Amino acid sequence: MKRMTITWFVLAFSTVVILTAQQKTQKPKAESKEAKIACALSAAPAEVAKSAKVVARDENGNETVLREGTNGFTCFPYSGRPGVVGDVAYCANEAALQWERDLADHKPKPTNTEPGIEYMLAGAIDYSPSDPYATSGIPFKEPPHWMILWPFNPATTRLPTQPKQTGTWIMWAETPYSHLMINQHP
Repeated sequence: MKRMTITWFVLAFSTVVILTAQQKTQKPKAESKEAKIACALSAAPAEVAKSAKVVARDENGNETVLREGTNGFTCFPYSGRPGVVGDVAYCANEAALQWERDLADHKPKPTNTEPGIEYMLAGAIDYSPSDPYATSGIPFKEPPHWMILWPFNPATTRLPTQPKQTGTWIMWAETPYSHLMINQHP
């Protein structure tokens, strides 16, 4: 009897381990074009979303235009992997997209010549409020927010540099990629 119980326990445990491993390696389910557009547009206020371009990125970074836009904002759906750090729906103007490209390319500082505006009204998950290049650590959840992507100095603005659930703070302070986080719906 004891041997049978141990056998069942090992079998059940092995099944759970295998299923968990399979879930972690599975690609997200393919969403319809309409679902991707709705996800992307949920990141912005309605007045921005209604005329924004929508672009989806595949796992290799290739972009597909899902809908053309007319207001200078581009919205991206998240890839469908909930809880993945950095995988977030957002809408950004061209200056913000330039800032994002510069960050991804590890340029010494952003090259946008005017402040970028970016919306993440579904919130986000990031590794660090102080290091733009952090790839590990204990992730923190960002509430719905929008950002002004332009250097902000905490010494002159007297704004906090630690994450807040409401109000405004400076993320990645003391780096060229410091920017204003406004934790509220605009």
